[in-house]
Amino acid sequence: MNESWLFAELERVAGPLTPLQRVLLGTDGSVTRILELATGAPVTITTLLQTVEAASPQVAEMLAVPLGQEVNHRIVELKNTRTGETLIYAESYTPLSRLSPSFREDLMRADTPIGRILEQHRLETRREIVKMSAGQREAPVAASFGLSGKPRFLSRQYRIIHQEHPLIHIEEIFPAFLFSGEMRVVIDAPSRLHLGLLDMNGSLGRIDGGIGLALDEPRLVVLARQSETFLAEGGDADARERVLAAARSVSGSLNLPGAAEFTIQAQFPGHAGLGRGTQLALSAACALCRLYGQEWTARDLARMTGRGGTSGIGTASFGGGGFIIDGGHSFGATRDKTAFLPSSASQGVRPPEVILRRDFPEAWKILLVIPEVSPGASGGAERDLFLRYCPVPLEEVRELCHLAMVSLLPGLAEEDLDLFGSAINRMQELGFKRVENQLQPPRIADLMEAMRDAGAAAAGLSSFGPTVYAIGEGRMHDVESAAREVIPSLGGGRILLTRARNSGAVVTVA
Repeated sequence: MNESWLFAELERVAGPLTPLQRVLLGTDGSVTRILELATGAPVTITTLLQTVEAASPQVAEMLAVPLGQEVNHRIVELKNTRTGETLIYAESYTPLSRLSPSFREDLMRADTPIGRILEQHRLETRREIVKMSAGQREAPVAASFGLSGKPRFLSRQYRIIHQEHPLIHIEEIFPAFLFSGEMRVVIDAPSRLHLGLLDMNGSLGRIDGGIGLALDEPRLVVLARQSETFLAEGGDADARERVLAAARSVSGSLNLPGAAEFTIQAQFPGHAGLGRGTQLALSAACALCRLYGQEWTARDLARMTGRGGTSGIGTASFGGGGFIIDGGHSFGATRDKTAFLPSSASQGVRPPEVILRRDFPEAWKILLVIPEVSPGASGGAERDLFLRYCPVPLEEVRELCHLAMVSLLPGLAEEDLDLFGSAINRMQELGFKRVENQLQPPRIADLMEAMRDAGAAAAGLSSFGPTVYAIGEGRMHDVESAAREVIPSLGGGRILLTRARNSGAVVTVA
């Protein structure tokens, strides 16, 4: 089919295409290689579907094979390994009767690009473009790109011909805004563990003081591009509302000349003790500023979006990652804070200064257990708990500070996991962390104890939960097995082996 005619018909519907979009739609070479050159990052393949099925009438016609013949049906995502962004959604059909045994084995092996398989087997092939189109797609395609609503996609269908017979039929799809030449900002932000608050007594004129740790997984990925109005797609309703609220707040503070459209491409649960609210707000704020040529620190962005009124761990995790202790806030009449309040009720309070930031040992692993129980406290309920249970006993605050100075920090500095872990375990019984643990379902305490008994050096509750973490070394199979034995009694949940992230949010401007 004449490619010039195909492009002319496509641009009549979709409007002008950028040179890179035309290359991706019209190339007779490796799309994977083109994407790697365009993005400057390796491209990886994630297989969503791989089955052997009987050829339908449509597939039989595409491949010129008898109806019902066995074909390999594969759906994959081509992803940017640096940002995690999906670049191409591809669906292919291959008649198994036309494959050598070794080619078939390589094809059925997940996550290998077809172009690389062809290169490895040195097959003489040519690509024959069948169709180009623009329009909406069904939900599974949009979901691969973290999109909702009715976005427009560009696609092409082509056949790989070998010995004058169709060897593979492929359709490749990507959003029309992708590779359009417009500026896009991608934020890859960490989740975090909140290990505890040091001083919720206030007798020395300061309160709060957070201890925490940035995590590599789960993570948050937000894409932004300039727009005439503020829009948000992907994620859940709460996540979209938080992104839009933060963006509007920053736009008002800085009097920015335009708005942005945000796409939440990856997220983690909210009100689970992982700090999603702060990461959403800072990601939206950072992306919006970058779109309009401004750069602000994480603390500046937190101030503009109303985050960090109690703990600075989320802000510091976004800014630089690692293990963090913040200095809290001054307390009393005419000071930073006049009452014991969570961040959500501390609007206008500056984020606390970080007084220690240190890399977390690479060898120490973190097992997360996110039970499917009621979310941790938030909003008015969280405010009421602070007012009800604070101030905590002064002697518990003193012991917490003692533990931090003589066990927690030396254990971290010397990479003595037993010393570090003993401090974490004792912290669960002191200060406001004791309150947070007492408010959990009884089986949460059983879960932590089971993981310690299975070999974890430490186990604790992150923030108000319900996320529980265990810290250990090695692959932690026994600890994970112990968690899997307890988690059904909590109604199920997610278990994830992760590690600390010793760097902050990754910002990619393309």
